[in-house]
Formats: sequence, structure tokens, C-alpha cells
Amino acid sequence: MRFILIDKVVSITAGVGIKTIKNVSLSEEYLADHFPAFPVLPGVLLLEGLIESAGWLVRLKENFAHSMILLAEARNVKYKSFLAPGGQIEYAVEAKTIEENISSFTGVGVSAGQTIVEAKFGLRHFNLADRDPSMSAVDGQIIEAMKQRWKLLNRV
Repeated sequence: MRFILIDKVVSITAGVGIKTIKNVSLSEEYLADHFPAFPVLPGVLLLEGLIESAGWLVRLKENFAHSMILLAEARNVKYKSFLAPGGQIEYAVEAKTIEENISSFTGVGVSAGQTIVEAKFGLRHFNLADRDPSMSAVDGQIIEAMKQRWKLLNRV
């Protein structure tokens, strides 16, 4: 399964901060297992929403230079409530640093005025071809796919 945890970009200041939203639908596959009698968005996916949001800040600041943007570390992650189907979460992520291969952020997710998740985290960014030059074409495909997704998400 592949999860996309951002539905729309609400606002962005390139290299500085981003606000995004995610709507939770009862039809999302993972809810069948988490938990059938009390379906809620899993905590790791709440964190992933913050990470995906930060990834767009990196991509835009670096002009889509890297195909891979991955979690390097997460600190002070606090889950404060649940997010059930029918709910919407707004993520607000602030960049602390964005450097060539590493970046750091703070973020919070809020639903109906209540903080659901907050965290400090770092990302690392690179291309597959950095380790294996034969992967250059794959990097290009991934970057092009992310540019197309950006067009869908960024309708502010």
C-alpha cells in the first residue's frame, strides 16, 4: 500500500513554512485494521503527514533536486488525541534549516481547534544515483512524478 497523507496545500512560504490539510475517509484501507470498532488515523501516519508537508518545503527550496526525502530523526513526538473518519487535520510545519542533504523542522497537526500531534524532526535528501549511477533514470521518474503531484496539491 502507498499512502498519500496530504490532500491540499493551504499556504506556503518557500523554505520557511507550509500549511496542508488531510481529510480522513472511512474508506481508507488502513482503518479496517486500526481499529475496526474504533477507527482512527494511526499515529505513525499522523507523523507522516508532517513529514510529507516538510518534504514539499525541501523540494521547492532545492528546485526538486532530490528524488528521496526521508525521515532521519523524530524527537519530542506527542500524540494528544485521535483523528477519526470524517475529521480533517491541518498540518503547520516550520523549517528550522534546509541544507543540501539534511533539514530540520517543527510541526503541529490540529483538528477542530485541538492539537492532535506535534513533533520536531529531521529529514535527509539524496538521489539514488549518488550511490548507484545506473539509478539516474529512476531519480528522474520520481522527480517528475513529484512535480506532477505538486500541481495537484498546490491549488492555493
